[in-house]
Amino acid sequence: MHLVIFEDDLWPRLAPLSLTRPIFTLTAGMSSLLEKQLRHIAPSRLTLWVRDELAEYCRQTIASKLGIPTTVNEPLPDERVMLIHGATLHYERYQLPPTNGAVVDEQGRLRTILTQSAGLTHHDALQQSQRWQDLLNLPRLQPQARMVTALWDLITWNRQSLTKDGQELHGLSNVESAGPYDLLNAKEIWQSREVKIEPGCVLDGREGPIVLGDGATIGANTVIKGPAYIGPYAYLRPVSLIRPGTTIGAMCKVGGEISNSIMLGWSNKSHDGYLGNSYVGKWVNLGALTTTSNVKNTFGQISVDFGSQQIDTGTGHLGSLIGDHVKTAILTRLMSGSYVGFNCMLACSQIAPKHLPSLSFITDDGRADYDLEKAIAVARRMYDLVNHTFDELEENIFRYAARAAREIEQPRQA
Repeated sequence: MHLVIFEDDLWPRLAPLSLTRPIFTLTAGMSSLLEKQLRHIAPSRLTLWVRDELAEYCRQTIASKLGIPTTVNEPLPDERVMLIHGATLHYERYQLPPTNGAVVDEQGRLRTILTQSAGLTHHDALQQSQRWQDLLNLPRLQPQARMVTALWDLITWNRQSLTKDGQELHGLSNVESAGPYDLLNAKEIWQSREVKIEPGCVLDGREGPIVLGDGATIGANTVIKGPAYIGPYAYLRPVSLIRPGTTIGAMCKVGGEISNSIMLGWSNKSHDGYLGNSYVGKWVNLGALTTTSNVKNTFGQISVDFGSQQIDTGTGHLGSLIGDHVKTAILTRLMSGSYVGFNCMLACSQIAPKHLPSLSFITDDGRADYDLEKAIAVARRMYDLVNHTFDELEENIFRYAARAAREIEQPRQA
């Protein structure tokens, strides 16, 4: 089956993380949405439909690594194809219907489509063209997966995503019980190669699997409660506390307490402080004692200021949505439902504003614009420190994210 994974006009609702990546590369559990889509659908051929500004990123960093024939932003051929929304979260093997049709959500958004529509393009999906809307006339199909409509969906579902991913593990071995640490329900505690577990650690798999990626280091006296995932070469500092539902990405350095949160790769939370029910992008640095609130004092539902709208999340547990390349100073405090856009710098002694548009520099004197050229220069220095290349592709993503943020992040008027 030829599979097309598409973005549409939903992508701004997944900001700030969607400013710098296609939505199907967002992580849930131990893998990206894309990895789950491919695992559960098993297509023979793949096409990715993304914003034009992200097409080259997909060609260079995604398409060449998938192991199946993959194209980017090509129109549909004259054959039956399956199209699925990039924000689809799969847990089970997809059962291909015998006839054409569409899965449509309650808001009239196309989620899954089986059709033969030669010449349909990624612009049709992104711009919601009439030809795209005509697909709503297809017979209705039953949904076989979840639809992510906001980042807090991924946070809420991360515990289940970790458990489901843990059931499909291959090529890992159980952690040896003969060590200077304690394992609870050891059959649910897995490791890859060259993992280091220091003395005094407690790994508790009674509520779900714990998976330690290649080269991960678990510092002395750390406690990890599953389900949890510690990515390749991540480093947990001594006396860390990792609570259930937590995903730590590759190369992260973390400490303190983390609960039911997702941290993408190359980010640091090296010191004490609490991160709860939050989604953190790549190359983020959270200064010592940076802390997120994740529950209101009234125990009511939490809202997020999202561009010009205030959105009720429908949950009473939500921390912060933190974009790529954010940096916070020591003692930074973030209230429940905070939105911190791409490449923000927070250096204030007071509680930070609940909504910070991308490229903001916040101090006790207020908010100022953070110069894009300076942000790029800082990123180059950061990459150099870890022998990582900040190339033209990375710079183009920076410039696109800055433009896109201006269009979707205008603060709500009080």
